[in-house]
Amino acid sequence: MKQFQFTLFIAGESPRSQRAIANLKRIAQERLGGDYELTVVDVQQEPERAEEERILTTPTLVKRAPEPRRRVTGDLTNAEQVLIALSLLPEDL
Repeated sequence: MKQFQFTLFIAGESPRSQRAIANLKRIAQERLGGDYELTVVDVQQEPERAEEERILTTPTLVKRAPEPRRRVTGDLTNAEQVLIALSLLPEDL
């Protein structure tokens, strides 16, 4: 099992959704050494999953592991802000 586990909630194949996926993969490769598992949930296809997680906007990234659970919204362009929001800076790990 990978150390870092994420769920990314997107809305369809929009450019914003695709950008969020690409940005997360880039951040995870560069900063987490590829030691991550990513589940992408399209809220248009699986609205019940979004409701269970109380997802109000997309894209929303949920860090499931390691604890604590954290979430961040947006297209994840600013890597530093994403890492801070998810408590993934080196001193937090």
